[in-house]
Amino acid sequence: MFKSLFKKKQPNDQEPMLVPLKGKVVQLEAVPDPVFAEKMMGDGFAIDPAGDMILSPIDGEIIAIFPTKHAISLKSKQGREILIHVGLETVQLNGEGFTPLVIDGQKVKKGQELLKVDFEAIKSRVPSILTPVIFTNLQENEKVVVEGQDIFIR
Repeated sequence: MFKSLFKKKQPNDQEPMLVPLKGKVVQLEAVPDPVFAEKMMGDGFAIDPAGDMILSPIDGEIIAIFPTKHAISLKSKQGREILIHVGLETVQLNGEGFTPLVIDGQKVKKGQELLKVDFEAIKSRVPSILTPVIFTNLQENEKVVVEGQDIFIR
């Protein structure tokens, strides 16, 4: 009991982040790509999309929109780095089907529209449209927990 009363608050005890895309949340291990499934880039989850708009999961800043527009990296105000990678092998599309709504360095708010994706146009051209969301700078003892439409780092 006293341990929980006097427990030192960790930086992961923060406001939840938002799942950035409508759809079914799946375990990262279900992604048919070992780089994501084996968590080589970090822990996270994936989304089987049911919408076409990628939203910002956090208040923060756009670190980079990849030149091929298939991925966006963000940094939260707390320093969390997040990679949203739309589909698998989507780099080969050279930006077709992707419409960025933000620019590198732009400040963003949680829920703000970042990228419109034409999943209907790209799904027959790539192995999968599962969209990994990776936290690239977690501490060794931290893991990603998804509860409904909220994301927590614990």
